[in-house]
Amino acid sequence: MDPISETRHLRMVRIWLLAVAGLIFVMVLVGGATRVTESGLAIVEWQPVTGTLPPLSPSGWQREFEKYQAIPQYRLLNRGMSLTEFKTIYWWEWTHRLLGRLIGVVFLLPFLLFLWRGWIGQGLRSRLWLIFALGAAQGAIGWWMVASGLAERTEVSPYRLATHLILACVIFAASLWTAQRLIAGPAIVASARVRATAIVVLVLVLLQMYFGALLAGLRGGLVYNTWPLIDGAFVPPASQLFSLEPFWRNWFENVLTVQFAHRMTAYALCLLAVLHLADVGRSVGLGPAFGSALALAIGVGVQASLGVLTLLHQVPPPLALLHQAMAIIVLALAVVHAERLTAARAGAGVPMAALPSAP
Repeated sequence: MDPISETRHLRMVRIWLLAVAGLIFVMVLVGGATRVTESGLAIVEWQPVTGTLPPLSPSGWQREFEKYQAIPQYRLLNRGMSLTEFKTIYWWEWTHRLLGRLIGVVFLLPFLLFLWRGWIGQGLRSRLWLIFALGAAQGAIGWWMVASGLAERTEVSPYRLATHLILACVIFAASLWTAQRLIAGPAIVASARVRATAIVVLVLVLLQMYFGALLAGLRGGLVYNTWPLIDGAFVPPASQLFSLEPFWRNWFENVLTVQFAHRMTAYALCLLAVLHLADVGRSVGLGPAFGSALALAIGVGVQASLGVLTLLHQVPPPLALLHQAMAIIVLALAVVHAERLTAARAGAGVPMAALPSAP
């Protein structure tokens, strides 16, 4: 295969991966809307194939409504809900699940086509199969999350909600990172410190998103609605932060501790992003790496400001969704920046493992 064809084929693979990442972004936003509208338990069965179509008749809608009326959320929180109101929450959850199916199709069919045409080398092939496996697992985890709210609870488990969101973020990051690796270009000369700091920022972004998901699951944004103090102090007393036994439960179930951790991680991210920007400017110079570091620092600052506003206004849905959307944007900025710097370690450009085998 001639070099021009190889470049064109890899460009098509990259566009496909970016489209997958874009769909995941949309799905995360729809998932957020499903959560803030209390719609996540509207569909009480998991039918990956037969559940693709919504109810198509009045009797079908009535059957779905009756299934919802049997779970604790309806009996304890939404008793008296009309069929029209039920349809509203049903459509949110149905759209979220439909997007999951669509992402599976958009990923798998072109992937199989590219494999058949010989456009994907062994190294890239293994990475893409891993992303597909994570996507399949995400569907099962989504149902595992929903199932936690069908028997005794009136909402899904915060643990499972956070797991569901963070796996979506990992799949998004992996798709975007892989797409970026298919860009040919000159190597960026960066020190090990600069590269490591970029990775640390990326990991902190994911950790911050995990704490945010836990906080959402605990409805923790509806309390301690002051800033910069939390419950009257910048650092609450240890007796309050670690009031649950065993100790580790506080990091997942104590609203005060989770919100405190979410705040502290935000402060750490802001500080590290600014210091990293200065380090890149000093050691790497003004160029693509500095530009991506600057975009990342600005994104982190904007996201922190949105977080404060969301907290002070007690999580109004529009602000909550904007905060979640900005989190994904910050994650994308962190992925692009880290990949740009770490690619220098391997010489940058398109890795040989991504190139198709010669016919």
